[in-house]
Amino acid sequence: MLRTVKSFTLETPESFKNNLLEWANQFKEVVFLDTNKYHQKYSTYDSVLAVDAFTSIKTDYFNAFEDLQQYQSHTKDWLFGYLSYDLKNDTEALTSKNFDGLEFPELYFFQPKKLFFLKNNEVELQYLRLCDDEMDADFEEIVRWKMEEGRWKMGDGRGKMEDGRGKMGDGRGKMGDGSLESGDSNKIKIQQRISKESYLEKVSKMLEHIHRGDIYEANFCMEFYSEEAQINPLEIYQKLNKISEPPFAVYFKNSHHFLMSASPERYLKKEGTKVISQPIKGTARRNKDKNIDEQAKIDLENNPKERAENIMIVDLVRNDLSRTATKGSVEVAELCKIYTFKQVHQMISTVVSGVENTTSPVEIIKTTFPMGSMTGAPKISAMQIIEKLEETKRGLYSGAFGYFTPEGDFDFNVVIRSILYNAENQYLSFSVGSAITSEATPEGEYEECLLKAKAMFEVLQ
Repeated sequence: MLRTVKSFTLETPESFKNNLLEWANQFKEVVFLDTNKYHQKYSTYDSVLAVDAFTSIKTDYFNAFEDLQQYQSHTKDWLFGYLSYDLKNDTEALTSKNFDGLEFPELYFFQPKKLFFLKNNEVELQYLRLCDDEMDADFEEIVRWKMEEGRWKMGDGRGKMEDGRGKMGDGRGKMGDGSLESGDSNKIKIQQRISKESYLEKVSKMLEHIHRGDIYEANFCMEFYSEEAQINPLEIYQKLNKISEPPFAVYFKNSHHFLMSASPERYLKKEGTKVISQPIKGTARRNKDKNIDEQAKIDLENNPKERAENIMIVDLVRNDLSRTATKGSVEVAELCKIYTFKQVHQMISTVVSGVENTTSPVEIIKTTFPMGSMTGAPKISAMQIIEKLEETKRGLYSGAFGYFTPEGDFDFNVVIRSILYNAENQYLSFSVGSAITSEATPEGEYEECLLKAKAMFEVLQ
């Protein structure tokens, strides 16, 4: 389908980006992807905004990849959306029976009427079935955009502003026991689905599976949640993004469903006949002292446990990519490299492969999903054990969010370091996890989970 394309030069790109996101929130469907200009080899745009669905697909796991394949091949246009972790049930004989407070569809994509691509000091608009005059009018409106009275109201899911702060209280929350309460009568109380005592027991059971040889690594996660939570999702996203500045940030709105993601991890990208996967395994805390911070990077790079975790998943990713790769094309471009973010240092590897032009993009995703960094190895056994020990249906958490291009290329992140919110039932959730290997200690893994939860707690205080 043909799109009208028009470009504009930006005098103040950062100001325009902020205005653009606030302007977008008037629509029922919004996707905003931001790299935060983080230096990465495979970046295409600085930021992308997609709004206002022309067509869409929403389904549960049954035949989900087949339905997506038909939708993607029929539209041959830009598509934005997500794959939830529970699509594993479409690719394997698995189930998801744990508690689900968020109630998101298991797969959702839409074809946007309006698209904005930001790169340096340029913005390119691509509109469906609309004229140049509307593009000019929208651009001028965004440049001049100011939040009317800065007021936020959740009522109709389209985002009417009422007090600009949501009902967040004074932010004097406490984190130690996994609960957080604000200081006034409108409280957000964050509860921990699995207590510390139960978490330590469950990790011990996971270690029993490893020592028996059922698996040799598994990613075990736990949920933090709040009921009757009233928040301003856009403001929460902006706070989360500001303190993390990750390369795969997402603000997503579909009526009353919201994702606020500060993900540092790419799941999978396709550029022509090249496929790129960049699994993360290995985390170290940042330190304000430069010498200590630098030593933390060195220690992480040389930590045998963290390297073993990463290399196990690299082997799994190589195997997954080989299912659609041209013969002999799978290679490890980067092994266990340390990347630094505002909150943490991470160990990241890059695995690439070549594919034929005729290979379906959805098939490439289906044969690698869910990503190895969020499951474990062997993958199917790990997912079966995860389902028994975890107490929350993962849903969009540890799934993937991204887009398809009209040419059949794609780019998806891993949904981690993310807050999910259902405004209709006022249920808020974020989950964190870590890789359990034979070298793991339950107490150490618990501390790693709290470190990963730190940013989410901060923005909700």
